[in-house]
Amino acid sequence: MAHLFEPLSLRGVTLRNRIGVSPMCMYSAEDGRANDWHLVHLGARAAGGAGLIIAEATAVEARGRISPCDLGLWDDNHIEPLARVTRFIREQGAAAGIQLAHAGRKAGTARPWEGGKPLSDAQGGWDVIGPSAIPFTDAFRTPQAMTLDDIRTVQQAFKAAAVRALEAGFDLIELHGAHGYLIHSFYSPLSNQREDDYGGSFENRVRFLIETTRLVRTVWPEEKPLAVRLSATDWVEGGWTLEDSIALAKLLRHEGVDLVDCSSGGAAAGVQIPVAPGYQVHLAEGVRREAGIPAAAVGLISSPEAADAIVREGQADVVLLGRELLRDPHWPLRAAQALGVAQKPTPPQYLRAY
Repeated sequence: MAHLFEPLSLRGVTLRNRIGVSPMCMYSAEDGRANDWHLVHLGARAAGGAGLIIAEATAVEARGRISPCDLGLWDDNHIEPLARVTRFIREQGAAAGIQLAHAGRKAGTARPWEGGKPLSDAQGGWDVIGPSAIPFTDAFRTPQAMTLDDIRTVQQAFKAAAVRALEAGFDLIELHGAHGYLIHSFYSPLSNQREDDYGGSFENRVRFLIETTRLVRTVWPEEKPLAVRLSATDWVEGGWTLEDSIALAKLLRHEGVDLVDCSSGGAAAGVQIPVAPGYQVHLAEGVRREAGIPAAAVGLISSPEAADAIVREGQADVVLLGRELLRDPHWPLRAAQALGVAQKPTPPQYLRAY
């Protein structure tokens, strides 16, 4: 069986191991532009031995930012600051990925350490959009229900951002279809009450994602992998389920998607989620087994042994770490030692420590 430190090839990109940096918002950009923080944050984890570095949710248009400080790729001026980051990542032997996103009805909030609440106009907030005029909570703005022209505009924004991601040197794109943001809010029945071709049935609710994926694939090179992050369950009765995710993953596979990143939740507030180490691994396992597509597991995975078992037992092909890699960017090198794997430290400047 494969193990955590066995290379993985996705199309023409080979990851040196199965460890990935989960996309985590840094809320540190200015007008969407990456800066030294992003170079150091992402670069350190590439130097620390991870195989795949996925940059945070990167807005395809300004109104699609979670906060005013999110990364963006809606303008050509955003390309070079990110190219600086990808050059360093690749020099360290890692693959550079980026998560393209639109926050939809959950856009326009303060940074988490500044309260994370929706911003008023006076605080720099803005009008938001969604599939239906249903706010995330009473504290959030009511989104404008998107017209068909709005849908086309946003889909073209994803396509244009993919072109810029290619120019910036990324090896992999992940479409953010999770956590209650725009794509997820289309396919979840909790947030989509449309009565046209984008609402109602399963086929209609997934249409926005399928069409967006198809558009992105037309400009994203054949040799480069495309991933999608799903909230594989809403954890709410009457909401999106794992079975729905498996059915969607089968469709995505036929649209040229190479990896499904299985997260969960975010469509509704106050949901009781059984959070524990590895609590989402069964979602990746179900999608991988039933949909026949490579899957990534994420969620409170911290020990080398647990991460290795996920791959060895065929539950997922990639293990994405978030908090653990915030605590220790060199976790992959320590994990290699703990598992008895002979992996050269990266970069060689750190050799004396190993």
